[in-house]
Amino acid sequence: MKRKHLNHLLEWKDRSNRKPLIVRGARQVGKTYLIRDFAEQHFENLVELNLELNPEKAGLFASRDLKEILRLVELDLDVQIVPGKTLLFIDEIQRAPELIGLLRYFFEQMPELHVVAAGSLLEFVLKDHAFSMPVGRVEYLFLGPLDFYEFLEAMDQSRFVEFLSNFAVGDTIPDSIHQSLLNLVKRYCIVGGMPSAVREYRKEENYKVAHMEQTALLQTYRDDFAKYRDKINLRRLQTVFNCLPGLVGEKLRYVNIDRNERAKDLNDSLEMLEMARIVYRVKHSSGNGVPLEAESAGKSFKPLFLDLGLMSASLGLNPVEVSLVEDLLPLFKGAIAEQFAGQQLLYRKNAYEEPALHYWRREKKGSAAEVDYLIAHGHSVVPVEIKSGKTGTLKSLHVFVAEKASKLAVRLNMDFPSQCDILPAIKTEDRSPYTLLSLPLYLICEIDRLVEESFNSGTP
Repeated sequence: MKRKHLNHLLEWKDRSNRKPLIVRGARQVGKTYLIRDFAEQHFENLVELNLELNPEKAGLFASRDLKEILRLVELDLDVQIVPGKTLLFIDEIQRAPELIGLLRYFFEQMPELHVVAAGSLLEFVLKDHAFSMPVGRVEYLFLGPLDFYEFLEAMDQSRFVEFLSNFAVGDTIPDSIHQSLLNLVKRYCIVGGMPSAVREYRKEENYKVAHMEQTALLQTYRDDFAKYRDKINLRRLQTVFNCLPGLVGEKLRYVNIDRNERAKDLNDSLEMLEMARIVYRVKHSSGNGVPLEAESAGKSFKPLFLDLGLMSASLGLNPVEVSLVEDLLPLFKGAIAEQFAGQQLLYRKNAYEEPALHYWRREKKGSAAEVDYLIAHGHSVVPVEIKSGKTGTLKSLHVFVAEKASKLAVRLNMDFPSQCDILPAIKTEDRSPYTLLSLPLYLICEIDRLVEESFNSGTP
């Protein structure tokens, strides 16, 4: 499976000021596969130490002398390490967190050697670490599930990726291609982006085998909860995990999880799942300007699950039956469409940036309004509204545009792409037209480029 992060890794490999790289992400998103694939393509040999399978290997790093460390690794693994030709990969580094602190010495004493570390649940280690963090001497790569384009590549549909990558605002898409792409969106919604589920589905294009893999992954996460037993109530953690997929797209109210539990206790469980990167908070932002995080309200947020396929499996959707539904995006009040969009928007930026996402909500009696997502484009804030069908009102979008004097807004739905100038349906003294860029969901991976085109066209 071709991952877009290979481009970032290649740039890292050739950079003169390169630092040891730590790959962060939830369990089973493909961290190990990515590094092995990268090494196979761009290095003469890969020296890999898996500290979960072989925890005793951590003892090879007891010295502070890098030459001694590498001599012991070469002896133990019967390999040769040649800076510039070898990739040293320390996998599951969370099993020996003190090694994270040692990475600084590779940067300071042997920067010519390419060093990558990866691990799950790293956030727990970084939060409670008793070692000196190598601040400024390591860099990060954040990895999530396959996005829609990566899914298309895995399904041997790279021609569609090329077609969409060359789409320009104002172009038309033939109905036959439009329908084919909508069908691929549907397949992605069922299979999701977890590499093992995509791999199993790819073999026979059988939704049932993908569902079996998704169910196994969900159980793997539940089994992992036992590791948190000394940190938090296990039953409460399982309750939060089971409820969150059904709350995607809604402002989280803890009473909707368990009205018999204190909000603080439920929030503690939620934070554990955040650190495991199983769930993300889509934070409310006032949206007056960038950065969006500067005006975010931490207590007001919507949950976003790790993966669309896992979300569907957790909600008990039968993939075979769902595949027969003509349009599954409106299911669960449009939460599937919002998860699809959020999952793509969350990881659309640079691989080294911590994933973050925001939305806007006005809670005013008699005139509440909510915009599903906000994205930053230069110095502008662009509201993004998700519609699970071809139509739908834009009342909340009009409210935001009127209040913030926005020049451009995006609607994602299942219809053909279009662009037009409209007046917000909210009467204000300085009401002026704004440009509505309407894109089908399958173009979401091009949203930043197409927003740029829209701004550069002079229409907004």
